[in-house]
Amino acid sequence: MKIKQILPKILVGLGLVLFVGTGCKKDATPAPATIADIVNNNASFTTLKAAVEKAGIGSALSSGSLTVFAPDDAAFAAAGITASTLQTLTAAQVADILTYHVLTVKVGSADVPVSDGVVTLQGKKLFASRNANGVFVNGIKVKSADINASNGVVHVIENVLIPPTQTIQQIAAENPNLSLLVAAVSKAGLLNAIGAEGKLTVFAPTNSAFNAAGFNSTADINAASTSLITTVVSYHVLGTNVFASDLINGATATTLQGGTLTIGLTPPSVKITTSANPPSNIVLNGGINIVATNGVVHLINRVLLP
Repeated sequence: MKIKQILPKILVGLGLVLFVGTGCKKDATPAPATIADIVNNNASFTTLKAAVEKAGIGSALSSGSLTVFAPDDAAFAAAGITASTLQTLTAAQVADILTYHVLTVKVGSADVPVSDGVVTLQGKKLFASRNANGVFVNGIKVKSADINASNGVVHVIENVLIPPTQTIQQIAAENPNLSLLVAAVSKAGLLNAIGAEGKLTVFAPTNSAFNAAGFNSTADINAASTSLITTVVSYHVLGTNVFASDLINGATATTLQGGTLTIGLTPPSVKITTSANPPSNIVLNGGINIVATNGVVHLINRVLLP
């Protein structure tokens, strides 16, 4: 018997094993999960997975460096959207909604600014904020942050983000209950300003709010001095986005007029800090967090007066 045949038997008898060949291959390391993988494999993302498939954007979520604000199944349910609902929409419509949830840069929760607007993959601005209450997008809370992927990060959110289609100017113009505000903004020469690109907040007094302040018609507004109307209107506009989630009791915000507003929470309200007038309450039933392409509108029940 040859040495080659005897040696393995001797080594086995000694409790040793001889591996013969060109070498051992190690198990391949699994590739890191992409954002698309996370969506496909998370049991809480079944509706989102169906939406991604419907929109045909799976490949877009597999590359690049992205941030995805991902609605889970509970978020879709809160928005009244089911897998059946998705089937009534075209692929383009679903893609329009989903790409509004995507940023083309990786942003961890700690890097979200106090208040800012950023353009999404869809093309319109998403308004993000971070405060003592957490991280928010368009006033919707991030409930689970920083799920890292090989091509970015996922933040799970509590509701679905619907892309806005109108500017603040257009929202006001189409709401018959804001006709006196539109007249006041026009007299102040600020109509174009609230229709321009930006990240504004407008506390919008309703017609009844103007009535209570002594302005019962457009004629009353036009009869007032331009400087008075300009001052009053400017007190209602902030130069940055402030959603209901950003309202902190006792906090202050600087207006376009240069004065300050003080925030209240019970109920949500604003008042000119130096004014003796009562606070203006935000109308909660459909009047809060009205998202525009250039900011947000909150309806209020009193005109802010010095």
